[in-house]
Amino acid sequence: MTEAAREEWRRPGPTAEQRRIDLWIGLAVTGLAVVSLTLARSAGMFLLGPPPSGLEQLFWTVAVTVPLIWRRRFPAATLLIVSVAYIAAQARSAPEHQISSGALFTTIYTVGAWSTDRRLARRLRIGVIVTMFVWLGVSYSVTLDNITPGTFDDAVGPVPPVVAAMVSGVLVNGLFFGFAYFFGETSWVAARREHELREQAAELRRSQAEARERAVLGERVRIARELHDVVAHHVSVMGVQASACRRVFDRDPGKARTALSAIEQSARTAVDELRRMLGVLRTSADAEATPAAGGGGVERIDELVERARAAGLTATLGVYGDPVPLPESVSQAAYRVTQEAVTNTLKHANATVVDVRVRYLARELEVDVSDDGRAGGRISSAGLGLIGMRERVTAHGGDLEAGPRAGGGWRARARFPLAASAEPPVGAQPGAVDRHRAPAGVERSA
Repeated sequence: MTEAAREEWRRPGPTAEQRRIDLWIGLAVTGLAVVSLTLARSAGMFLLGPPPSGLEQLFWTVAVTVPLIWRRRFPAATLLIVSVAYIAAQARSAPEHQISSGALFTTIYTVGAWSTDRRLARRLRIGVIVTMFVWLGVSYSVTLDNITPGTFDDAVGPVPPVVAAMVSGVLVNGLFFGFAYFFGETSWVAARREHELREQAAELRRSQAEARERAVLGERVRIARELHDVVAHHVSVMGVQASACRRVFDRDPGKARTALSAIEQSARTAVDELRRMLGVLRTSADAEATPAAGGGGVERIDELVERARAAGLTATLGVYGDPVPLPESVSQAAYRVTQEAVTNTLKHANATVVDVRVRYLARELEVDVSDDGRAGGRISSAGLGLIGMRERVTAHGGDLEAGPRAGGGWRARARFPLAASAEPPVGAQPGAVDRHRAPAGVERSA
């Protein structure tokens, strides 16, 4: 909470239960004050001078204490009534002042603890305290005129008796009013801090709920991405093979049987990968980091190329640079990006050639898939596939380029940064690799 918000904060009014407590406390204090008045009258404790009639003494006693019933509902009004009644009772020499002093202390405290207008609360308390000290000075001046000879005959201290009495009275009253003011402010600050803690706890609960929602959404997206990656590729291959089988079924049964075998193999592979993924999803909260759930890494890219060739494309695979050990998550992500790019070629491109290249650069792993198909069909189908590719690459701090090539066809290239501590390929010079042309290396044709 900012400083401005702290200044603007207003303590909520008392609850119904607190008002009931104030009612009973006010009645109890009034009853106790009446008992104190009775005892003072019985003991003849008329320290302020000759008292008024008994009925008036009772009136002033009740007038000082009964307003405590409304102290938290109307703190400022209660303080004014109690302070005026207190001074009037003192001026009329009412003998009961022990409980009445406690009532005055309570109302000063209550204004500090409960008044919603903080400026008014400060001014009112300071005004009442100053008024009380003025009244104390007036009472001292009156008392000095009435001091009889011999009053201080037993005084033995080094301080003059009159001065000692006045200083003692000022000190006691200063502590009395100071504590009332201090405890009121402390109560207000404690209530404000409790409010801040409740607000922070509520904000924390909201943040936790939002985090849970984000986690659930992220998990749904991850599952959707995994299902898309696992199913789409194999179903696409099966669709292409089924189309080829239909076209050659009558005139070339041998090719038809080959296509049906490829369909069978793709179906089994899809089922196996689905089982692996679902098994990990049931047993692990972090299937993303487990390659078993995703079906492999860069070492299985040659299988993707082989399936593309089985589907009728001229497919090649080139591996450039010296392979280095890869983090499992990076390896899996590279495999999935390549799988999605090959799947898009099979489904949308009407291509005849697909070229897959894997480059081990100085500080990056790059996978590059290009074809000679038409680009228009890819634009409208860029939904979940390209979104999933971009999410995977971004999650590892890499970047993805996907779009039509200048000479025709489509190209998808993803770069994954590797750890700075990883050993670069043999012969590679950091910063000397052309990012647009493959460095010298050995090419494998799948």
